[in-house]
Amino acid sequence: MSIETTMTRAWQRQAAWLWLLLPVSWLYGFITMVRRQAYQVGLFSSYRAPIPLMVIGNITVGGSGKTPLIIALVTHLQKQGIKVGVISRGYGGDSSKMPALVHADTLPSIVGDEPCLIVNMTGAAMAVCPNRKQAITTLLNAYPDLQLIIADDGLQHYALQRDIEWIVVDASRGFGNQQLLPTGFLREPMSRLKGANVVYHEKADRTTEDNKQAQSNRLTMHLQADKLQSLWPSAVEMDGFSVAAKTPMPLMPPIPNGRVHAVSGIGYPQRFFDTLLSLGFDVIGHAYPDHYDFSLTELLQYSELPIIVTSKDAVKIRALLIDTSSHQPLNDEYQELVNRLWVLPVTAVLSDSCYVNLQQQLKALNINLSKSTKA
Repeated sequence: MSIETTMTRAWQRQAAWLWLLLPVSWLYGFITMVRRQAYQVGLFSSYRAPIPLMVIGNITVGGSGKTPLIIALVTHLQKQGIKVGVISRGYGGDSSKMPALVHADTLPSIVGDEPCLIVNMTGAAMAVCPNRKQAITTLLNAYPDLQLIIADDGLQHYALQRDIEWIVVDASRGFGNQQLLPTGFLREPMSRLKGANVVYHEKADRTTEDNKQAQSNRLTMHLQADKLQSLWPSAVEMDGFSVAAKTPMPLMPPIPNGRVHAVSGIGYPQRFFDTLLSLGFDVIGHAYPDHYDFSLTELLQYSELPIIVTSKDAVKIRALLIDTSSHQPLNDEYQELVNRLWVLPVTAVLSDSCYVNLQQQLKALNINLSKSTKA
């Protein structure tokens, strides 16, 4: 078991032994505070992009729904005619090949899984690099007519100045023991939320019509599960490589009440498992570390039953299948695996207040949306 997995499980259980790490958390908090203040008073230099920049991040380790939120915002802005680009550090990619632009056929092993997912879902202009200034320069050199840049994560990257800042909070997961790393899973103290634009990621049943009036000024979102999709037809279309299974189309998706393997390498796998449970599936959950690089051999161990993965994991598994099939035809064992692989896409549904807030912030930056404030 990796250190990351051990710590994640301890945070989820709020294990008592974590309090032994409190002195380390105090030191971490002190360094974090001094570093932020050094940027604020100008002791450390920071970079301002030549066009408005919006940072979307969180104060916790692990998934909060940030990537679906970015996809929803980019899609909304594109519909309003705004030319928007995205930057990311490209976690999980090959930093030696960065800065790099992300295209529909770019491999996740080069730029990371989340950038590939964002571009595949939105077609947005995107660049990745741990050095955000280099990412922005690369992006604007290729797309000089952009009006707005959204930074995927980077909330704690104070070397990058921002015009808008949204912090995503997973209301269901909460803040654990409310302690900084490593005692808890907070990157910054709770006080960081004061006066900030906070988007609360809640369960769908908490954003019903009955609660809308009470939450009219609260920025909220929830994830809506879309229709299950077979992973392999999408792979067939990419680069001309065929990974077609031998069973005839159409393949029948898993049905509710049926048992399935749920395989997830995202920041908070339990959310994915809970979503499948809410859809009526009998779930056998298999949690992996965030951004995990799966192998086909690992997936083969989940035999007989359908395997459902997240869209982020599907990006890497699809690329792996294409790479494997480009060298030699898939054998019967892999063909059978392909038939059992399914993807559960999710869409971030934002409250009206999110769009109103966004419109006001962009208007202050002289970026005017149309009168419509809903996607």
